[in-house]
Amino acid sequence: MSEREILLSIRQLRVAFRQEDGGRFEALKGIDLDIPAHRTVALVGESGSGKSVTSMAIMRLLPQYGCEIDPASQVLFAGRDLLKATPAEMRALRGRDITMIFQEPMSSLNPVYTVGDQIAETLMLHEALSRSAAWQRAIELLQEVGLPDPEKRARAYPHQLSGGQQQRVMIAIAIACKPKLLIADEPTTALDVTIQKQILELLAGLQKKHGMSVLFITHDLGVVGEFADEVIVMRHGEIREQGSAQQVFEAPQDAYTRALIACRPSVAHRPERLAVIEDFLRPEPYVQPPERARGYAQDDAVALEVQGLCVNFDIREGLFRKRKFEAVKNVSFKLAKGRTLGIVGESGSGKTTVGLALMRLREVAAGKALFHGQDILAMNEREFMDYKRRIQIVFQNPYASLNPRFTVGSILTEPMQLHGIGANRAEREQLARELLDRVGLPARSMEKYAHEFSGGQRQRIAIARCLSLKPEILICDESVSALDVSVQAQVLNLLQDLQDEFGLSYLFISHDLAVVRHISDQVMVMNKGEVVEQADADSIYRAPASDYTRRLLASIPQGWSAAA
Repeated sequence: MSEREILLSIRQLRVAFRQEDGGRFEALKGIDLDIPAHRTVALVGESGSGKSVTSMAIMRLLPQYGCEIDPASQVLFAGRDLLKATPAEMRALRGRDITMIFQEPMSSLNPVYTVGDQIAETLMLHEALSRSAAWQRAIELLQEVGLPDPEKRARAYPHQLSGGQQQRVMIAIAIACKPKLLIADEPTTALDVTIQKQILELLAGLQKKHGMSVLFITHDLGVVGEFADEVIVMRHGEIREQGSAQQVFEAPQDAYTRALIACRPSVAHRPERLAVIEDFLRPEPYVQPPERARGYAQDDAVALEVQGLCVNFDIREGLFRKRKFEAVKNVSFKLAKGRTLGIVGESGSGKTTVGLALMRLREVAAGKALFHGQDILAMNEREFMDYKRRIQIVFQNPYASLNPRFTVGSILTEPMQLHGIGANRAEREQLARELLDRVGLPARSMEKYAHEFSGGQRQRIAIARCLSLKPEILICDESVSALDVSVQAQVLNLLQDLQDEFGLSYLFISHDLAVVRHISDQVMVMNKGEVVEQADADSIYRAPASDYTRRLLASIPQGWSAAA
């Protein structure tokens, strides 16, 4: 590489955490990396790779107790070792010279202060501006990050803004004092593809405008290829590869990097099985599997037919007034037996509400859902009990959907007991062990609790719980969106195996269009509660009929190829 100014330099950074059993977990194993001035560096890796620990070490936000940093480690910022800085010196640096954007803005923003007050607070603290001057500058910053009607938005509370708007507020706070280094820790993971693209373009534009350095942390190589200058790939606390974005994407040297690139579903190819990390770490070379054909056949039996589904919400305006909001407007579709219907759209499009309405977790204003010729929406609770077993849902967040006080065995056997599956406890436990084996978890998992598992493992448990009732239809509501790309590939492969084996029908709800194309036979695009278009997956991706669908497809991260 040519000579360049280095803004931040990490040398031999080792971080370990003391465990409850007295053991010691080494999260970072002596890593070295440089962040040049005025450049964007992407730090990529799966959960547990050490990415966030690296950023927390830079910010000196690691816990004081239970965390050990090797005395030989150095984090040099503009030639100054941050690991030796006093707490007062770090407080002066944070928010002014080094700032950070976190993954979940709602947990970072103070819910009892307006967003304008929170931006102004930073300016008054680090820039010594008066209250009125700080407020005016806050409005200017909200305008700079692209929030419409910034004066009105400055008086809003965080809960009154969408996820994308909240993230823009966090960016406004981060750039308020024109920092030299901005750390963005998974800032787009939970956002729709269109909002994700907007945030990435905003960060890239601000980086160029202010000449700051950006450390962009993510688990998805696809989202950084379009704007990162350099890429660093981490695994298990070590750096596996680093280089220019072009070099890493076009000619990755490490098998793990090649695996991360290959694990992500593509809109151009649909292999029978997605690659997983282990495929690339074996001695023998990875062989790309053949393509899987998708689509409906004319003689496919219909598993579920939805006609004119409408769902309304009451939105409170003021203390006494309410207004009706049409969340789902006259939605109709057919789900074929043994096939997958993908439902895509941005947040607020109504796709999740459709799934919850079919599970009778949302009150329906109008419409029918015909399952085996019976309208499940018109049944009373007693009549619906048998049908409830045959239509199950896998939610997005396995952390919230599994009871933390139950062992995995209880999580799996309780639904069986409620629906009369299995003659006795021993038979139900045997069925539970078989289900765990089917989703790739050992039988000893029966005695453990949900918190003892990773996110991908918890999602497997959630799928096993659904399978315990032997359903015919599985509604997957953003069930892989929060997972690492490699774990996502494993879960998608599992869902495909289960569909092939049991003939399950899937209603697959997601904002990730690459994932939807991989797994869907037919795709339904929704916007503002309405169906925009509906066709087989290949037709929609090859020749979308609506401008809205074209805009969604244009927002899919394309990696380095899009930037080249």
